[in-house]
Amino acid sequence: MSNSSPSTLRIALIQLLSGTEKHANLLRASKAVDRAASLGAQLISLPARSNSEYATDKFPENAELIPATIATLDAVSSPSTAALSDAAKRNSIYLVGGSIPERDAASGKIYNTCLAFGPDGSILARHRKMHLFDIDIPGKMTFKESETLSSGDSVTTFDTPYGKVGLGICYDMRFPLLSMLLRQSGCSILIFPGAFNTVTGPAHWELLIRARALDTQCFVAACSPARNPASKYQAWGHSTIASPWGEVISTTDETEQTIFADVNLNRVIEVRSQIPVSQQVRTDLYELRLK
Repeated sequence: MSNSSPSTLRIALIQLLSGTEKHANLLRASKAVDRAASLGAQLISLPARSNSEYATDKFPENAELIPATIATLDAVSSPSTAALSDAAKRNSIYLVGGSIPERDAASGKIYNTCLAFGPDGSILARHRKMHLFDIDIPGKMTFKESETLSSGDSVTTFDTPYGKVGLGICYDMRFPLLSMLLRQSGCSILIFPGAFNTVTGPAHWELLIRARALDTQCFVAACSPARNPASKYQAWGHSTIASPWGEVISTTDETEQTIFADVNLNRVIEVRSQIPVSQQVRTDLYELRLK
């Protein structure tokens, strides 16, 4: 964030209740974005899998082609991109569109992808989830995204008048080096659309959000779906925003609702000057670099 940037920003996280019907999910998301924007939100995030239910066998079924730019958008093959772009433009806000299944036109591979849109509806960034959620907790949960998804390979950021924003999706939040690369890229805000479950969520969700905020001295926002009792996958919910000091400044329970935080980005500068870890890194012994 430069000294000439606006210092205050209202962030909204929409903890959306998604069902099995994509069109209904998109309509619900669009209306929620309108409401959040009407209450002053300037940067809004939707949760992971904002257009469909979270199930590995549903990824291919719901996958869409995503254009390189809005100028080449085909609303028939990319209805989610079209709806999210329209919502950002209609409300003149920055919108992180949660994540949606994407089918690559050239390779046919399927990705879990997060798009960021500008106030004019343009696509500012496309993040393909880098770390796939393959876990096996005996007696509690087994889930393997790699059965249908491929992993992305980019560290993703986009610029706003308030500062640079970094993106990750859900399981990406468990990998501190990715967040540190985002800070190294100049980010002051990190956003993670996520969908932790009722096994890992109570133990790790808030802990990881606060840890990544402390690691990077950034504001960190993680947006979850609301818990749907009818869904096979039970989301933890508890969308949360943490400060660069590691404090929770806004959070909620598992129900559908929108949370807000009015953040002063000068706090990033203050914390980084008070605890100047970036100046104290022992680069003579170790280093962080993107290959």
